[in-house]
Amino acid sequence: MAALPRLDIVVVNWNSGPQLRRCLESIVPVDRTGFALARVVVVDNGSVDASLAGARGLDLPLTAIELGLNAGFAAACNAGARGSTADYVLFLNPDAALYPDSLSAPIRFLEAPENGEVGILGVQLVDDRGEVSRTCANFLRPRHVIAHTTGLNHLAPHLFPQHFMIDFDHRSSRFVDQVMGAFFLMRRKVLEALGGWDERFFVYLEDVDLAYRAKKHGWLSYFFAEARAYHRGGGVSRQVKAARLFYSLRSRILYAFKHFHPLVAVLLLLGTLFVEPLTRLVYAALGNSPTTGGETLKAYWLLIRDLPFVLSLAWTLRHHADTSARALRPAGR
Repeated sequence: MAALPRLDIVVVNWNSGPQLRRCLESIVPVDRTGFALARVVVVDNGSVDASLAGARGLDLPLTAIELGLNAGFAAACNAGARGSTADYVLFLNPDAALYPDSLSAPIRFLEAPENGEVGILGVQLVDDRGEVSRTCANFLRPRHVIAHTTGLNHLAPHLFPQHFMIDFDHRSSRFVDQVMGAFFLMRRKVLEALGGWDERFFVYLEDVDLAYRAKKHGWLSYFFAEARAYHRGGGVSRQVKAARLFYSLRSRILYAFKHFHPLVAVLLLLGTLFVEPLTRLVYAALGNSPTTGGETLKAYWLLIRDLPFVLSLAWTLRHHADTSARALRPAGR
């Protein structure tokens, strides 16, 4: 009798409060038909809210890793996956929760020989109202950045669509460029072949980068509509809007230098620094939202202050685009 495929679940926690406990509790009753749950790894990014204490006492093969500081989402994912011997690794957000049938059907799909080219899989994500969120995305391209920088995505969304697939109703299964990192199921061999998540992305676009690198290596991403999970969305980042915008802009700059032509990346950097803040302030004024304007100014102050480091990272991304977190690979591989 063949051994069952094994699954590790990695949850990255940063001040997630009771959400982390609810996420982990949802794993306990999951139907495990057709696979074995090897580990549930909670990686704590220096939380100060005692949320990690809520992970204890559950009937799970639980491992907790305390990093002692906020090392970023990508670095925490790598820490959680390091040493895994499972066939599959699910990266699950703490503001997500599984339903009893969230895992058995996706793993059965991946185990089918005809689906061997699928390296990454996502499922339907539903919100508090039970509605299916539109979470899949196309790979980020220069035209998407230009649309955001100039505000054309708001003025003429049909001519300048964002990279999120909002026209896809997410009611049917299909191949996509990228599934959302809130439920990111991967073959471990793909994760290791790619060297893991690129830790130079502190947060945001690290899932797009990973899916793009997988595609370049011949592995596809698949949206599996026959299973679903809950996702609140926003997580604790709702509480830190300026920081969220700062990290979003920062990651976009880094993604451009890693994956776009150098001249295009430089032009997009200039647009991000000198055009987009004005666009955002205009929209904040038109919307009579001084709070949004203040958060925008704070985010750009953070970006300018961090610019020397961002540019040094951009240089490494430009010249070492295919490297990321080689520590995932055991020595000698």
